[in-house]
Order: sequence, then structure tokens, then C-alpha cells
Amino acid sequence: MSGSGRPGALLAPIEASTRVDGVTDRLVTAIAVGEYLPGTRLPPERDLAAALSVGRMTVRAALARLVDRGLIETQRGRHGGSFVLEQWPASSDAAVRRTLELRWEGLRDRAEAVARLHGAVCRAAAEARTAEDAATLAERLEGYRSAASGLESQLADSRLHLATMDAAHNATLKQVLQALEGGLSIGAPTHLWGAPDGRRAMELRALAEHETLVAAIVDGRADDAESLARAHVGIDLELLESARARAGLA
Repeated sequence: MSGSGRPGALLAPIEASTRVDGVTDRLVTAIAVGEYLPGTRLPPERDLAAALSVGRMTVRAALARLVDRGLIETQRGRHGGSFVLEQWPASSDAAVRRTLELRWEGLRDRAEAVARLHGAVCRAAAEARTAEDAATLAERLEGYRSAASGLESQLADSRLHLATMDAAHNATLKQVLQALEGGLSIGAPTHLWGAPDGRRAMELRALAEHETLVAAIVDGRADDAESLARAHVGIDLELLESARARAGLA
């Protein structure tokens, strides 16, 4: 957002507490909308700080607040980190509402751009896929089909989408698409997965769409691959719209 519009507003120093508040809200929202499902390890502090354009101390303070709220736990040791415990308790409503209200126009614009570019990537994949790509897509599709609901399904979805990008054989398209998708998230290599209500129905719908999209790519039907991909990625925006409604936004 551009701020109040007053000439000095953008140049005024941001209070540290305000930065922590904002980062806390962003992290609470990322968990609530299913970017990070229960059981997921959050990115390291340095990666979160880079994604959010803030200092590590700000991220550390925000993570401490999430621990206090019972949303995450922090584990020490070689395999330690911050792990999600709970997705969307009622106490998260206000943070989700503030975040989505503040960022909505930008999120909607970026979601549309992601859908358009994903369509272009899948068109390229249909035109450039090899026999090896087709085998990988079939393997990743079966991985999604057999995955358990929730985190396992989300990770399988991410692997399948990566395979479609690789099948396009265009590193620049892949890089631009991943950068755009990063704008819908906070450094997560996965798509949003939504709140628990209706999740399984969404996963089964995504499976049917995956099957038709992979078939179009493998068969070399570029027009179909592009239109199917654009429609499929629209799920992200639908999940964000559902989150807005749940948070009490019109």
C-alpha cells in the first residue's frame, strides 16, 4: 500500500513495534490460509527476513509471539526449527483480516498474473516435453493421487507443478513464474492449501484437474494445456477469497 499520501509519510521512520506487528500478522495469515500447514517447518529466520524485507530481530520477535499464541513451537538441534502446531484458531481472525484487507488488491493482481504465466509455461511444456518428461509427470501425478490429505498432498502438488515447469525447458519462464508465485507467499515452495473446512474436496478437485492437465501436456495439446493450467491455478485466488470471507471481510 502507498500509505496516507502525505509527502513525509513514506519517509517517516517505522517504529520497531509496528514492524513486528506487521510481520506477526503476515505469518499468522500465511499459516491460516494453508501456506504452512500443521507439521510444516517454517523457513529459517534469515530467509523469512529476506522474504519480508525486514531484519532478523523483527522476525525473531514475531516468531516469539506465534509461540506465545500456540501457533508454532521451536525445537533446538540439528533438525530443529519453528514448526506449525495449529492453523486457524479464532484468535487469528483479526490478523488475517488486517493482512488481507491491506494487501488484497496486490494479491488479486499477482494471482491473475500467476495464472496467465502458468498457462504460458504449460503451453511451452506441451510443445517441448520429452518422453522422459512424460514419465516424470506420470510419476508425480501418481504421487499426488496416493498422497494423504493435508501436508503430504501439498508437497506432492508442489513436486508435480515443478515437473510441469521443467517440461517447458525454459529456465527464464520457470524463474519468472517462481518469483511471481513467491509474491503470494512468504518464501514457501508450495501453493496455498486453504483452511481445513472443505480441504479434501479441494484436493480431489485438484486431482481431476491435474489429470486433465498432464494428459494435455503429454499429448502435445498446447491450447488445452494453457487454458487448463490457467483455470487450475485459479484455486489459489479462490482460497484467498474464502479466507477473506472467514475473516469477516466482504
